[in-house]
Amino acid sequence: MKKYVSVPNLIKRPVFWVAVAIVAIAIGIGLYFMIKPRPHSEVLPVVGVEPVTTSEVNIYGEYVGRIRAQQFVEVRARVEGYLESMLFAEGTYIKKGQTLFIIDPTLYRARVQKAKAQLNKARAVAQKAERDLNRIRPLYAQNAASQLDLDNAVAAYESATAEVIVSEADLTQAELTLSYTAVQSPISGYISERSADIGTLVGPSGNSLLATVVKSDTVKVDFSMTALDYLKSKSRNVNIGQQDSSRQWQPYVTVTLADGTEYPYRGPVDFADPQVDPKTGTFSVRAEMPNPDRVLLPGEFTKVKVLLDVRHDAVTVPSKALVIEKGGAYIFVVKPDSIVEKRFVETGPETGNNIIVERGLAGGENIVVEGYHKLKHGMKVDPEPLAMIERKEANDSTATER
Repeated sequence: MKKYVSVPNLIKRPVFWVAVAIVAIAIGIGLYFMIKPRPHSEVLPVVGVEPVTTSEVNIYGEYVGRIRAQQFVEVRARVEGYLESMLFAEGTYIKKGQTLFIIDPTLYRARVQKAKAQLNKARAVAQKAERDLNRIRPLYAQNAASQLDLDNAVAAYESATAEVIVSEADLTQAELTLSYTAVQSPISGYISERSADIGTLVGPSGNSLLATVVKSDTVKVDFSMTALDYLKSKSRNVNIGQQDSSRQWQPYVTVTLADGTEYPYRGPVDFADPQVDPKTGTFSVRAEMPNPDRVLLPGEFTKVKVLLDVRHDAVTVPSKALVIEKGGAYIFVVKPDSIVEKRFVETGPETGNNIIVERGLAGGENIVVEGYHKLKHGMKVDPEPLAMIERKEANDSTATER
């Protein structure tokens, strides 16, 4: 037969109250965790990062230049006369020594004939004077001729000999003048349009310009650099216009054609003016470039790019990663613990979309390239490679278009 414990008796037992306390504590703990607000997980700003790289960087300067022919020669008449004929096609290539024009040579041929006759006469007189001298000398030795006779014979011979020399010089001059009636090109190159018509009276005292010859298989490129450019080049131990055999590279020039493409050939900088123009604050620089296909035309303007320096192991960063303010330029660097550091740097020249950092960064450090506008020094971030972020954005854009 079962025994039942009455409620008053049960309440009086200690075990009952222990059980009640345990249940109350359990309920309280449960209510606490039910009522306690759940903590929100911290959302870190996502930033695009790239590692700092080092590489060999070419530093260029850009200027406006003008193409000039290597040689530009004016063909002029050296003797007076009527232009008789033209022996070339305008705008064509001619060779050095090629006859271009003929000036009426009639007068100058007559002068040559006259000079030849004068020379023959002088030689005949000189031969007679020599015979007379040879006849007088033995007579003088035998006292059959006086000293005066001998002196006269010697003087006559010397005068006749001198006259021969003068006549020979006159003939040479006359022949040279006659040769000037055949006007020849002093250089090889392309000849311009003629400047005088057939039948025109030309000569050194009047209309002497007949045509111009341009040698442009090699051209000169003239441009100007500032005094600041000069000082910067000196600070890098680069003397513009001088070749340095101890250096692995030399300053050279490339130019841009009229259609915007880069000319395939390049040329060395071979001259720099030693003084600055006080009116412009610039100094003249010249480069020489091959022009085998005559693509570069003398007289045209062009954009000139000059290699000024080559940096080895240069630290470069994207220009968009740099923030510039009054205090200087800085970059956000992401440390291994994902904390960003606002670091001021010293910048150098720009190279395309990148910029050289002279001091403040080391190769291999991660820098913030995208998303730095929301950052402060000491913040923790969620760094992701920039390429991955750009890929995600491209995928999202494609999905939206679909």
